[in-house]
Parts: sequence; C-alpha cells; structure tokens
Amino acid sequence: MAVEIRVPALGESIVDAVVANWLKHEGDPVAQGEALVELETDKINLEVFADQSGVLQNIAKQAGEVVSVGDVLGMIGEGVAAASAPAPAAQAEPEIVTTPSGQLSLDSHRPPSPLAKRIAEEYHVDLSQVKGNSAHGRVTKDDVINYLERSKSGALPSLAPSPAATQAPAPSPVPRPAAPAPTPLLIPGMEQREERVRLSRRRQTIAQRLVEVQQTAAMLTTFNEIDMSAIMEVRKRRKDAFKERHQVSLGFMSFFTKAVVGALKAFPRLNAEIQGNEMILKHYYDIGIAVSAEEGLVVPVVREADRKSFAEIERDIAELAKRARENKLGLADLQGGTFTITNGGIFGSLMSTPILNGPQVGILGMHAIQQRPVVVDGQIAIRPMMYVALSYDHRIVDGSEAVRFLVRVKELAEDPESLLLEG
Repeated sequence: MAVEIRVPALGESIVDAVVANWLKHEGDPVAQGEALVELETDKINLEVFADQSGVLQNIAKQAGEVVSVGDVLGMIGEGVAAASAPAPAAQAEPEIVTTPSGQLSLDSHRPPSPLAKRIAEEYHVDLSQVKGNSAHGRVTKDDVINYLERSKSGALPSLAPSPAATQAPAPSPVPRPAAPAPTPLLIPGMEQREERVRLSRRRQTIAQRLVEVQQTAAMLTTFNEIDMSAIMEVRKRRKDAFKERHQVSLGFMSFFTKAVVGALKAFPRLNAEIQGNEMILKHYYDIGIAVSAEEGLVVPVVREADRKSFAEIERDIAELAKRARENKLGLADLQGGTFTITNGGIFGSLMSTPILNGPQVGILGMHAIQQRPVVVDGQIAIRPMMYVALSYDHRIVDGSEAVRFLVRVKELAEDPESLLLEG
C-alpha cells in the first residue's frame, strides 16, 4: 500500500516552505521514522519523516520548489527497508545515509549544507574527506573552510578529488530550478568574476521584514556609552567560581539582559507593540537575543528574563545559540519576544544602528569594548568603553523617553550590584 509524503503543519504564521534537499533518492529503501526530506521556512529548517517502512517510489516536489501545508512531496510504496535503519521509538537519526558521492556510509548522518556543497564544488573538495563537526556530523561551510585552510598549510593532501571519486561517476543531483543567468563576458586570462546564488528562504524573509519595518515604523536611534570597568571587574573576580558552580561561563549578555529588564520596568512603552489603533503594553519580559547562524540572523527568545538568575540567563543563551548554529531551533524558540538585544561587538563593530525586530518597538545594540581616555572626577583616565545604541519606534516612544531608557541601561550596567535589585 502506497503512502503519501505530505508537508506537515509548519507552525503559527508559516504557510509555505521551500524544499531544501532530499535525503533519499527514488528507489531507496526507507524505514518508518527515518528523515526523508528537509524543508526550509523563513524561521527554521525541519525534516519530514517516513510514516511507514518501504521504498521511496516517487519524488513529486524537487529541491528549490515552494510547497504549502498539505502538499504531496512524494510517495512511499511497499518494499524492504534498510536493515540498519533506526527503530521509530528511538527517534534517532538514521545510521545509513547517502553521501555526496552517492555511496552508503555508516559515518555520515546528514547531507552537507547547501553552502558547504557550493564551496566544495568551487574549490574541488571531495566532501567525503571532510569531517562534519556540527550535530549529527553534518558538514557545514565552516568545516569546508577549515579543510581548505589545513590543505593550504600542508596539513592535508592535495585538494584534487580522490581517484575513486573521479573514476566512478556520481549520480545526477536532484535539479534545482533557478532563474536563467546571463552569459558572462569572458576575458582571456581572467576567471569568471560573478556567481548567481539563490537566496535562502530565511534570507528572503529577513530582507523583506527589514524593509517592511523601515517602511512602517518611525524608527530613530539614540546613542550612549558605557564604562565597562565594573562589569569586567565582577567577571574577573567571580568567573571561575561562577563556572564551577553553574557549569556555564559568566558573559556580558546576562548583565545587559538584566539592565534592559530594569529599564523596561521604568519605561514600559519600550516593551510594547502597536496593533491597529491600540498600544499593547506587555507586563512580561521575553528578551530576544540576536544570533548569527549559517543561513542568516535568528532571534531566539529568553523567556521570563526578569525571573531568571544570571546563571539561568547565561545557560539559556548558550543553549539557544548552540541550537541556532546547529539549525535545531523550533518555532517556539523564536516567537513572542518583547524586546531584542544584538551584539555586533563580537564581530568588531564599534558603532551601528540596529533595525527594529517588528512588531517590537525597541532594540539595543551592543558594540566592541575599547580602551579610551575619559574624564573621571575631573581627571583623565583610560577606561574600557562600549558604545550602545537604542533604535525605537517613534510612533509610541518619545525621544526623551528613549534617551532616558538608554541612560537607565547605562546606570544599571555601570553599577552591577543594582541589577540584583532592579533587574
């Protein structure tokens, strides 16, 4: 009996997705509970699993096609499933999957990411020689780049494909529809200088929403600077005992999360949103923390941040960031934030203007810490200083309110003990 493979419910406000890649080929045996195809939405990537054991008879939707909830992706017919496929109750990843060379392997768990494959093709890297360091052994762009760097340093053999890879032709990949590219102008002695790459679903949505928020919100930004001496002194004095006790590092984000919560309590309209002709004031503090992932920026949410300790906040942030990098965030991790913090300082940014994460009306941007001369008690001193930026929606937040909010964040951050009382 044949069973249809359908697009499952994708979550609140998500009605369609893009077929990222098939994990099986037509004719491959599959086991009940085994991952068949990966779908890419504007928020997360998810896998569709087999409802029964058998053989993948048909692939109806190819990689790159847009699908909606309930659409038929393919068919599973009767047949013999792979003997070593995992039992459905274990909910484990399949032990036998197809590698980029088209051979079955016991070592790989998931196919490489699309970006990893593009880099590998461009630099003629045999992906079977690259070890994946992400969850389940999936090869990412970082793994390929690291492999290239080690190859150039002489730590690895030549980048040319292995003899086995050149002798045995790999099966044709599933075609991905793409817009026709113009014929490039080729100049003798010069390589092709352009490449056409399809934007991921997430990147398209990020672009759309950033433009939308600039068109619909009256966004302004105010700046200030924070003397990080007190926070850095506390971290230096307490970091070893903190990590030993809580098994997590004491970073800057817990201090700023607490400072933001304290400021939001003093200026509640920064913790609101606009719905039609109404302003929704929120008396809870779910703080979004912007995280850079391979497929684009995501903003997982630390829930009830006002009720959590420094250790709980640091633990939540570390776990959410890890899951973001491994592409394992769920929709519930990304929904419902009331205010966002983004830290461009980890990449070296000295000053920037963060864009609102709609429908929120406030976002705090942190930046790099630099030793700068400042006047302290009438004397010039060298202090570790950080510029901070608050972007806000001027439709409901007045300029003076935004300035005082940022001053309050500064006051709380420069006096960490106050965070225990007001954060």
